[in-house]
Amino acid sequence: MSKRVHITLPDYIYESLELWADRQGRPTASLIAFIVETAVLEAKKKGDIPPEPEDPKSDR
Repeated sequence: MSKRVHITLPDYIYESLELWADRQGRPTASLIAFIVETAVLEAKKKGDIPPEPEDPKSDR
């Protein structure tokens, strides 16, 4: 499932993200989602974010 969040960015950051997304041919929001997902996965790999506890109901 996906969640929506609202963030406020400085204009110069948003403009850079917009240019980057345009070069990749994707929407700016998709690029931002990719960047955040990549950063979270990397932080988990490095141990900066603890692993999520296993849900015993998910085995069904």
